[in-house]
Amino acid sequence: MLKTKLFSLTFLLSLIAFTSFAQQLATIKGKVTTSDGAPAPFISVGLKGKGIGNTSDENGNFLITRVKPGTYTVKVSAVGLKSDEKNVTVSAGETITVNFSLAENSSQLKEVNIITSKANKFGTKASPYVAKLPLKNLENPQVYNTVSKELMADQMVTNFSSALTYVAGLDKLWTSTGRAGDGAAYYTLRGFSTQVALVDGVAGLTNGDLDPANIETIEVIKGPSGTLFGGALTNFGGLINIVTKKPIDTLGGNVTYNTGSFGLSRLTGDIYGPLAKDLSFRLNVANTKQNSWQDAGFSKSTFLAPALEYRINDRLKLNIGAEFYSYEGTNPTMIFLNRSRQLIARTPTELNIDWGKSYTSNDLAVKTPTSNVHGQLTYQISDEWTSQTNFSQSNRKSEGYYQYVMFLGANDNVLSRYVANLNSVSTSADVQQNFIGDFKIGSIRNRMIVGLDYLNQYTNNSNTPYILFDQFSTAGMAPVISKDAVNSRIGTFVLPPLTAANAPTKNDSRSKVYSAYASDVINITDALSAMLSVRVDRFDNKGTYNQLNGLVTGNYLQTAVSPKFGLVYGIVKDKLSVFGNYMNGFRNVGTVTQPLADISGVFKPQQANQIEGGVKADLFNNKLSFTASYYDIKVNNTTRSESIVRDGTTYNITVQDGTQVSRGVDISLSASPIAGLNLTTGYSHNNSKMTKSALTVEGLRPVGSGPEDSFNAWLSYTISNGKFAGLGAGAGVNYSGNNIITNTTTTGAFTLPAYTIYDASVFYDQKRYRIGAKVNNIGDIRYYKGWTTVEAQLPRNFTANISYKF
Repeated sequence: MLKTKLFSLTFLLSLIAFTSFAQQLATIKGKVTTSDGAPAPFISVGLKGKGIGNTSDENGNFLITRVKPGTYTVKVSAVGLKSDEKNVTVSAGETITVNFSLAENSSQLKEVNIITSKANKFGTKASPYVAKLPLKNLENPQVYNTVSKELMADQMVTNFSSALTYVAGLDKLWTSTGRAGDGAAYYTLRGFSTQVALVDGVAGLTNGDLDPANIETIEVIKGPSGTLFGGALTNFGGLINIVTKKPIDTLGGNVTYNTGSFGLSRLTGDIYGPLAKDLSFRLNVANTKQNSWQDAGFSKSTFLAPALEYRINDRLKLNIGAEFYSYEGTNPTMIFLNRSRQLIARTPTELNIDWGKSYTSNDLAVKTPTSNVHGQLTYQISDEWTSQTNFSQSNRKSEGYYQYVMFLGANDNVLSRYVANLNSVSTSADVQQNFIGDFKIGSIRNRMIVGLDYLNQYTNNSNTPYILFDQFSTAGMAPVISKDAVNSRIGTFVLPPLTAANAPTKNDSRSKVYSAYASDVINITDALSAMLSVRVDRFDNKGTYNQLNGLVTGNYLQTAVSPKFGLVYGIVKDKLSVFGNYMNGFRNVGTVTQPLADISGVFKPQQANQIEGGVKADLFNNKLSFTASYYDIKVNNTTRSESIVRDGTTYNITVQDGTQVSRGVDISLSASPIAGLNLTTGYSHNNSKMTKSALTVEGLRPVGSGPEDSFNAWLSYTISNGKFAGLGAGAGVNYSGNNIITNTTTTGAFTLPAYTIYDASVFYDQKRYRIGAKVNNIGDIRYYKGWTTVEAQLPRNFTANISYKF
C-alpha cells in the first residue's frame, strides 16, 4: 500500500512539475545507414564544436537529448570513413529527425572494421547504476567490472553462473539450490559471500537461478556498498547488479538454439521494435533442458521477459520490464561435512566418493517459480535536474522435495540423507525516489543524487522439517529412491511424528527498511574530483509470527549510518587516473535473549570499513582498459559467544566485540590491440582472517572467503575483412588456488585443491546468422566448489549453437 502511495505521489508531483516548467530543451534523433541501406552501428554522432553527442546503436539509431534551442552542425564520423555533416535548427521542446547515409556500403563498412567505440567490447563500461549517477569508469573512485552481452555471446553462455567465470576476484561458492529463503547461487567477493539481489539497481530477488537471456550487462561492484545500496541486499565484499535489455525502436531480433553434452537443449529468442509512435517493446524468451552429468539429476526452465518504453513526451519517459522464470530440477549434489568433530578426510580425494553418483533421484525435485516486475519513471525537471522513480515487485517460491546429504557419524564413510517438503513464498517490494542533478556552484561542477528508498520483504513458510530418510555407505551404490517410495515414507513414517512433537513450520516474517541517502561528485579542479556520500537506514524487523501458537519472536528496530568518501585525480584527462576511497557497509544484527538479566541482548549493526587505492586507465582510444587496486576491509561489531562465571555457575553470553579483516589486490585488464582481437583478464589475491572471534575460529581464514589467489583470461579473435570475415576463435584459462571450506579448531581444515581449466571456441558470425561451438574444461579436470560442502563440477563438455538474426 505504501509503495503504491509513494509511486502515485511521485507520479503526480512529476506531472505537476511538468506543467510548471517550460519545455526549454530539444532532441535530435535519427539513423545512420550505409550506401546500400544497411544499419551503420557504432558511428560517432555529435554537435560540432559543442562536445555533445552519442553513438549509433547496433541498428544505426542515435539520440541526442537536452539540446538548447539554436542552430547546430550535426557530424557523423568514424576512423576509416568519410565524415558527413548537416545543419539543423531546433526550437524549445522540439524533436528533429536527421538521417545520414554513409558513402560506404555494408561490405566496405565491415572492411574498415568500425570498432572505434566498440573497440574494447569486453571492457568495463560507464554505468548509471554503480554510483547511481552517470559516471565514466575513470571518474568513479569505486572498482567494478562488467560482463557484456558481447562477452556472453562470445563464450556461448547458457547459464548465469558461467557468465561470471571470467570476473576477476569472484568465485562461485555453491550452485543455486532452490531452497526456501536463500536458494540463489552464492559467490565470494573480496572474502565475503554474496548473492544476486539487484536488477537495474533495485531489489530483484530469487530463490533459484537466473536466466541470462535478458541480460545486457552484469555489473560486479566491489567493496562494501551500503551507502548507496543499503545493508539488506548487499554484503561487505560487494554486490552483483543485473542490467536488463531495453526496448529498441527499430524492428529486429534473433533466435538461437544451443545443444550439447548431457542433453543440453536451449532455445532463446529476442525481438524488439516499435509498437506505436514513442512506444517501443522488447521480448526475450528462453526454454532450457539439461540432464546432470551424474547418474541422476535434471533441470528444466521457461523464461519470459517483456519490456516497454513509452516516451510520453520530450521530458517524461516510462520504462517497465518483467522477468517470469519457471524452474524445476533436482538440487545439486553437495556433500555436507561434519561440523562437530575432527574431520578424518581433509581433501575431496580422501573422501573416496564416486562423484559420478548423485545420491538423489529425479523424483526428488524442487520448483522455484519467480516473477519480478520493475520500472523507472524519468522526468527531466530542468536542464540541471532529473526526477527518477524506480520500483520493483518480486515474488518467489520454493515448492517440492529438497534434500541434504551429509556426514554425521564417527567416520567419513556413511552419508545421511535428509528430505523435506518445501512450501515457501517470499515477496519483496522496493520503491526509490531519486533527484539527480548536474549543476555548478560558481565554477565548481556538482553531480548529485538525493534519494529515498523503501524496501518491504515478506516470507510465508509451510515446510516440513528435514527428516532422516536413510543412510548408506559411500563405498556402495546409493539406494534407488522412487517418488512412490518417498510418498509412502512421508505418509507412514514422517507425518505421524509431525502432528505431535515435530509439527510443520508454519510462520511468516516481514521486514521493512526506510532509507535516505545523498551523494555528490564535486569537480574541485578539472583533474581532481571528490565523492561525498551518506546514508541513513532505519531497519524495522517485524519478527517471525508463529501461525500455530500466535507468538511473535525476533522483532527489533535498528538504525545505521553509512558514509562514503572518494577521490579521483586525472593524471592524463580521460586516459589515466589514480583514485582512493573510504567505503562503508553494514548488516543488521538482531537481539538475543541473554542468560543473565543485567546483560543486554540489544546490539548495533555490524560495520565494514574499506580503505582502497589504485589506478585506472582507458588508453589508445578505448582499446585498453586497466584497473589495479589494493583494499583493506575491517569488519567491527560481529558477535561471538563468551563464557562467564557468576556465583560458581558458568553462563554462555553473546558479546559484540568481534572483528575480521580482509585485505587484497584486485587487477583487471581488457584490451583490443588490433582489429578483431579482444582480451579480458584479471588477477585477485585475498587475505582474510578472523582477528577477534570465537576461540574455535580466531586467527583462521573464514570459510566462504574463497581461494586466496585466482586468475582468468579470455582471448577472442575475429577476422574482420576478406572472404573469411566473421570467422573467429576464442580461448580461456581459469585458475583457482586452494580453497579452505571448513576451518575450525573443532573440525580442522578441509581444503579444495587448486585447479586450472581451459576452454576454447570457434564461430562464424555474419549479418544474418552466427554458428559456433565450444569445449569447456578441455583437460577434463576434476575440480570442486564448496562452502562447508563439497560439490564436484562439470567434467569436459561440449556446446554448439546456431543463431538467426533479423
